[in-house]
Amino acid sequence: MIQRWLLIFFLVVGRPWPTFAAEAVPGLNDVPLSQLIEVMVADRKMLAFDAQSGGQMEVSLRLKEELLWLGSQGAVGGAITDQRVLLVGVGSTRWRVINIGLTENVNGEALLGDRVVLVVTNRRVMGFGGDPPRVSEVPLGIHEEIQARRVGENVGLIVTNRRGLGFSPLLPGFVEVELDLKEKIESVSAAANLATLRTNRRILIFRSSSSSWEERTLNLQN
Repeated sequence: MIQRWLLIFFLVVGRPWPTFAAEAVPGLNDVPLSQLIEVMVADRKMLAFDAQSGGQMEVSLRLKEELLWLGSQGAVGGAITDQRVLLVGVGSTRWRVINIGLTENVNGEALLGDRVVLVVTNRRVMGFGGDPPRVSEVPLGIHEEIQARRVGENVGLIVTNRRGLGFSPLLPGFVEVELDLKEKIESVSAAANLATLRTNRRILIFRSSSSSWEERTLNLQN
């Protein structure tokens, strides 16, 4: 009834229907999520079981392919081998497979949130999540170095010596903010739907619901 009267009001006064923040998306604030997907290896096959849809997905390991990391959390999961990155999420119809180049090295384990996965190599950054789940990639530039990696339940953050890269399951790809050459990184954090990057000049804020970074300039006289 309330929604009906609101609709009549906006039609009468000629104002547009209000937009709702992504934090109001049903379920987004339900953190942490229960375990909705499970991944494992059996008979040289990568298996994923979707507790929400009841689906099962599998992909075979290659001859002499070595498993380096395996994990799942909330609605996402993944594996890293010496040859590939494999990612899967609730609602997936198959494993997403990204081949690793001959001169490409994965830097450590993947980072898992409830709805996001971050993977970093010496050549690119990968983010996975969304509904339906999808992979986003950003190449690293020459002499660009990873300074920090963070994930919250619904947000991811990669910081290099040149930029900050925010990732959200609600957006189609990474959201970039450039760093100045003399800007010094002081702290990096990510939790739930919010990631922050503090430098000696400003505080940069990325929300899982936003398609841009917010900025607060610091008073350098203090």
